[in-house]
Amino acid sequence: MRTAPPSTNGQSTAVRLIGPAETPVQAGVVETGSGRPIVFLHGLVGLNEHWEAVVRLIQGHARCVRLELPLLDLRGRDCSIEGVTELTIRYLAEHLGEPAVLVGNSFGGHVALRVALERPDLVDGLVLTGSSGLIEKSMVREVQIRPSREWLAKKIGELFFDRSVMREADLDRAYRELSQRSRARAMVRLSRTARRNHLGDRISEIVVPALLVWGRDDVVTPPAAADEFLRLLPNAKIVWFERCGHVPMMEHPEAFADSVISFVAELDGARTTG
Repeated sequence: MRTAPPSTNGQSTAVRLIGPAETPVQAGVVETGSGRPIVFLHGLVGLNEHWEAVVRLIQGHARCVRLELPLLDLRGRDCSIEGVTELTIRYLAEHLGEPAVLVGNSFGGHVALRVALERPDLVDGLVLTGSSGLIEKSMVREVQIRPSREWLAKKIGELFFDRSVMREADLDRAYRELSQRSRARAMVRLSRTARRNHLGDRISEIVVPALLVWGRDDVVTPPAAADEFLRLLPNAKIVWFERCGHVPMMEHPEAFADSVISFVAELDGARTTG
């Protein structure tokens, strides 16, 4: 199991957002590079630093913005897939200044899809990896209010094909946070609202280019989910990663970054010829 690497890609700044609950939410934003904006959205147990290896490789080609919302601290109407979507829209509309490519993992991919549906003017393209929204086998069905560290190690380990990539610091954080009743309940609520928000009937409305980056060994959002996204999205293509689970950006950061760079280059080419 790996330890967390030190951060090398910029400093996190706090951004104040107001969502449906009408209470201030402090989001962490890390921005590096210049050019077309790419906004990275994490999953339920994700952090900005989980994108770090990918961003290090992409930041010479684009403006990389990592948006970290305190998901397990959200309350009321903010604590739902709808609330997180609205908070993300507020950030994009009020702080970014131009349409972006949204890169979302798991719950973050689901949010990216919803943003593209609700505010297509804010989105130039989508990169979805292990995204929920169609098919998901969630670990929170059996989440415990005071989970043992051993149980968490097993469940978080299921996110990876190569479990040596799982980081000790992430396990420690999950154990610390999910031992708090309020945060465990927030995780269950967020997951349940996402599972109820099936997007199958609406995904065909998304016309921006989409890139699916998927692990062949993803057991959370299995390959069948990627196949269904590919079938329903009008302007999508897919890159499969072998020997890879639910978090390709952590298991195969170089290949992931190459895929995003190529996708953005195609968008830039289309913009120029258009």
